[in-house]
Amino acid sequence: MNKRSTFLSYGKQSIDEADIEAVVETLRSPFLTQGPKVEEFEQSVADYIGAKYAVAFSNGTAALHGACYAAGIGAGDEVITTPITFAATSNAVLYCGGTPVFADIDSQTYNIDPEEIKKNITSKTKAIIPVDFTGQPVNLDEIMTIAEEHKLIVIEDGAHSFGASYKGRKVGSQAHMTMFSFHPVKPITTAEGGVITTNSEEYYEKLKLFRSHGISKTPYAEELGDWYYEMTDLGFNYRMTDMQAALGLSQMKKIDKFINSRREIAEMYNDALDQFSGVIIPKQLDETKSGWHLYMIQLDQTVLKKTRKEIFNEMRTCNIGVHVHYIPVYWHPYYQQLGYGKQICKVAENWYQGALTLPIFPDMEKSDVNDVIEILKNILLK
Repeated sequence: MNKRSTFLSYGKQSIDEADIEAVVETLRSPFLTQGPKVEEFEQSVADYIGAKYAVAFSNGTAALHGACYAAGIGAGDEVITTPITFAATSNAVLYCGGTPVFADIDSQTYNIDPEEIKKNITSKTKAIIPVDFTGQPVNLDEIMTIAEEHKLIVIEDGAHSFGASYKGRKVGSQAHMTMFSFHPVKPITTAEGGVITTNSEEYYEKLKLFRSHGISKTPYAEELGDWYYEMTDLGFNYRMTDMQAALGLSQMKKIDKFINSRREIAEMYNDALDQFSGVIIPKQLDETKSGWHLYMIQLDQTVLKKTRKEIFNEMRTCNIGVHVHYIPVYWHPYYQQLGYGKQICKVAENWYQGALTLPIFPDMEKSDVNDVIEILKNILLK
């Protein structure tokens, strides 16, 4: 069995000298936080995806928390989401006192199934949080139609899909609010960071208030003095720093290059792995262009002689950093303690049993991709 001499991670940031210089320049400036770079970064994101507003947060989870707050989610409210996501998606609902309701996924796209959303709507439903899993945009038109019919708010979890497109438009301007994450393995990075994009001035103002302790300048400042401010709600300290924003601004100049690299790698995988017996490659909808944050295959256990765990372990032994995204959220002990059972979403649970994430990130060389393909092939045939 071939083995790489170095470990190939499933994901990795792409940082160059321009990024480093941008951060150093900010370190030498008067502002490390609450300065001009955050607003510049927000405007850059809003312009790129075609939204009116963007509000930056310290991380993607904080941004989701802010979106749930802006949507007015509270005790007694139900929010429909997918179980195939990182726990932060549904945790943000819990933070606000709401109840996550898990709807099953589509077996081909791995995204939440609009028909399953319909089945889970009740008089308590307040919002829907669909997730653009792996960078593949959800069927947003259908989800927005459902939301309009039932007067629901759609918070699109685009943690994976910055730079992806849905029906010719960049993801981030069609839902009521969209969250993007800038964790190191994401399409661009600010080290940690997140943003909510929206076309609603009401949500925009609520998001800004929430991320900064619920404190803002008020009309009384003009009368009482420029120093005057008021806390009008219970917010959090979820602000992004200028250092993070400076890195983000530099990364924004390369976003299209990064996405194109990911798409080229995905195409290499598709061409090769489509010939492998027992391997199902990911489907992309005709009207979408995935950002390919993750490249997920399905291992058909009815065809393969080895289990997913055996394949996973052998790939890791060969220095290929495969991973599994994600364990169904309601399987976690905390959610079990809240009363969620198993077998809630059977398609998602069956899918999870065969899911395997292969490495994909912009700085991967063709030789790296070929290593993944050849080592996986050898393991499957052995």
